[in-house]
Amino acid sequence: MLRIFTLVVTIVFLINSNVFSEKNNNESENPVLIVIPVEGTVNASMAAFISRAIHESEKYPERILIFEIDTYGGEVNSAFQIVDTIVSIDVPTMAYVKTKAISAGALIALSCNELVMKKSTTIGDVAPLTYSNDGPKMLGEKFQSPIRAKFRTLAKRNGYPELLTEAMVSSEISAYEVKFSDTTVYMDSTQLSELSTGKKKQIISSKNVVRKGELLTMDDIEANQFGFSRMSVNDMEEMITKIGYKSSEVIKIESNWSEKFAGLIGSIAPVLIAIGLASLYIELRSPGFGVPGIIGIICLGLVFSAQYMVGLAAHTEILLLGLGIVLLGIELLVLPGFGVAGFAGISLIIAGIVLSFQDFVIPKPEFPWQKKEMIENLTMVTGSLAGSIVLIMLFFRFVFPRLGAVINGPYLQANLQDARVDSGLKQNVNVGDTGIVTSVLRPSGKARFNELLYDVVSEGDFIDSGTEIEIKKISGTKIVVSRKTV
Repeated sequence: MLRIFTLVVTIVFLINSNVFSEKNNNESENPVLIVIPVEGTVNASMAAFISRAIHESEKYPERILIFEIDTYGGEVNSAFQIVDTIVSIDVPTMAYVKTKAISAGALIALSCNELVMKKSTTIGDVAPLTYSNDGPKMLGEKFQSPIRAKFRTLAKRNGYPELLTEAMVSSEISAYEVKFSDTTVYMDSTQLSELSTGKKKQIISSKNVVRKGELLTMDDIEANQFGFSRMSVNDMEEMITKIGYKSSEVIKIESNWSEKFAGLIGSIAPVLIAIGLASLYIELRSPGFGVPGIIGIICLGLVFSAQYMVGLAAHTEILLLGLGIVLLGIELLVLPGFGVAGFAGISLIIAGIVLSFQDFVIPKPEFPWQKKEMIENLTMVTGSLAGSIVLIMLFFRFVFPRLGAVINGPYLQANLQDARVDSGLKQNVNVGDTGIVTSVLRPSGKARFNELLYDVVSEGDFIDSGTEIEIKKISGTKIVVSRKTV
């Protein structure tokens, strides 16, 4: 009886063990497939999205990350950030080229463990470019060298041909496909010429696959032949079937509203900066706090919030902007003329905005594109500043003089609305008399004529203290002035 009981327990244990083992095997054979789109321009917004998507995928212990690529490239700094994020994760990764993986897109694709391409798609051409009035121009060896080094590292890591990855970056490389009886290797002209006589005799065939002066760009068939792509497929569903995960759950992570918002704001950031700075200046030049101040805060707030969402702007950049505005306000409202406070304020504003568009403070020599990126950001911000000056001039020339007809603001009405021609107050001034402004006209204030102080109003302009003016019109007790013309 005891033997029978022992036999039954053993059989039950073996059955349960097999079921458990089979269950574990099924789970390991069917990981969750996480699809992460890599579409559009490679920039800080894309880097933030991919980082968030990878972090979100961690709730699935058994997973494969598939990066669905369709991009012409973009910022080198953002591409390096994305690549570093991908190679740092300890899960299988696969790049699926949906349409194209050009420039920075190719760098991202080759950072994955495996590459699969849809039929008739392309990958390659990673030469760093700059744009001028003469069109695109390839940057030199200083820029190409660190990018080639990155490609070599990825090629060694994932088993791609090193020389051909470098041929995507530099047009000076001439690559040959050399076939021996047992292997196929890729060599440049120097390596081929330096082969020993015995080794040269073992060559079955050699073919120049990348000519000097050309950049390597491959279609799906060539990428497969050269050892980059695992296969060519009609769509992702076919790829999933061929790699043996047809029964796996497929989850596609899309960008959320904040990432889309950050991308939109980034595309119109120069305009928002110009409007924001102009509005804040107008507010500082106006009494009280009103619509221009609100508009300025909203515009700059949108820019900084978008940069904060993609991980570029932080408390330091916001502090620099705020301190710059405070110093500029002190210069305009407290200190006469324009000096150190005003210059420091403008400098801090520019520095805060520039730093919010890059993930570094000082460009590193080993990453020469960082200097180029900083110059581009500085050019964009100074251009926005120039645009804000134009907006300010247009506002005070065409908009401000008409505000009195629309808004019953504080402009003179509190003091002059009951003024009458026959009030009996004798004015010891006449049209054409000249004087000096003693308090800033915004547009009302005080001026000295014939050693006496008078309440005056400008013709819509703000006139600084100490400016020489002349009387244009006298209506009762209302004295209208303008800057003295030479």
